[in-house]
Amino acid sequence: MSTTTREPAWQQAALLTGGFVALLWMLEIVDASSGHPLDAYGVQPRSEDGLVGVAVAPLLHFGFEHLVGNTVPVLVLGFLTLATGIARGLAATAIIWVVGGLGVWLFAQPGSNHAGASVLVFGWIVFLVVRGFLNRRPTEILIGVAVFLLYSGALLGVLPGQPGVSWQGHLFGAVGGFLAARVLTTRARGESSRA
Repeated sequence: MSTTTREPAWQQAALLTGGFVALLWMLEIVDASSGHPLDAYGVQPRSEDGLVGVAVAPLLHFGFEHLVGNTVPVLVLGFLTLATGIARGLAATAIIWVVGGLGVWLFAQPGSNHAGASVLVFGWIVFLVVRGFLNRRPTEILIGVAVFLLYSGALLGVLPGQPGVSWQGHLFGAVGGFLAARVLTTRARGESSRA
């Protein structure tokens, strides 16, 4: 009889987050070395082809400077989102990914092209801040407060005004983070009250 030991959630979170960032870098290296053909697969609002971007835009970046700007926040916030529960963190990420992408597709300016993991970054910020207070778990509240103190200035990125920055992606990523916190908290409370 073999016994398999599972890695602690924080180790799984570190592996998944590190693997995700490695994927982002591999895609950008391939994109840059082949003349940036992947840039065309961002979210292109209200175009049929642009719907592909809802699925792939968070994986793509408009150059290494763009990717470097997202790398540390993805590592930190992605890890924190997954560390207190892999399944819940993945579900939150999926909600943020879809809500952020569809929000950009529906409401951003036609003819524009939106890509980058910052949709996830903004979603994770809001998810981490809101979920602790909704769950009333001291550890999650502390994580939320720390994230707010570190990244509250970044939340201004949901406002229009900075040329070349997808404030719509930031805004709808944040909306996705709030919805993820609400949906996943409600489910968790409902499950615990049925016992």
